[in-house]
Amino acid sequence: MPEFELPDTMALRPLRRPAINDAEFRAAMSGLASSVHVVTARRGDERVGRTVTSVLSLSAQPPAILVSIDIVSRLADLIAKTGCFSLAMLSAGQEEIADAFAGRVEPADRFGIGQWGSWPSGQPYLQGAVTALDCEVIGAMETGTHVLFAGAIIEAESSTGASPLLWHRHGYRALRGVD
Repeated sequence: MPEFELPDTMALRPLRRPAINDAEFRAAMSGLASSVHVVTARRGDERVGRTVTSVLSLSAQPPAILVSIDIVSRLADLIAKTGCFSLAMLSAGQEEIADAFAGRVEPADRFGIGQWGSWPSGQPYLQGAVTALDCEVIGAMETGTHVLFAGAIIEAESSTGASPLLWHRHGYRALRGVD
C-alpha cells in the first residue's frame, strides 16, 4: 500500500492554455492503433452496448481494466446502476459487430449480430472474441464528457488462435503474420 492518502475522486483542474479542437484531436488520435472492443451491460431484460477503443489494462492485483464511456449514454447509466459490465475484444472478422455497436444498427437489433450468451452474472458474453471479460465496477472517475470505469475482472475467456481487430487511421486493420 502507498504511504500517502488517495482521494476518493480525482478532480480535473481547468486548463491553463487552450486545448486543440475536436478535429485536431481526432486527427492526432487516429494515429494511435487500438484494439476494438464492445462494452456491454444488462439490467433486467435490457441489454445495451457500444464499440470502444479506450480500454486500458489497469492492474494485475486486483486484475482490473479501465474503460471510457460517454457520460450521457444509456450504457454509462446501466453500468453505474448495476456496478457491472462486460467487455469483448473483437477478433479480425468481427467488423460487422463493431459497426453495429458503433451505431450503424439500431440498438434493439445489435445483439442479433454475432453469437451472444451470458456470463454467470447475467452480463452479455460475446462468443468468438479474442478475449471476453466480465467485470465488477471497483471505481469510477468523471472527466466531463466521459466516465472512466475501473472494472475488476471476475470471469475471463481468451482464444489464443484469434487475431485482434484493430482501429487505425479511421479504418479497421488486422495484425499481419499472426497465427
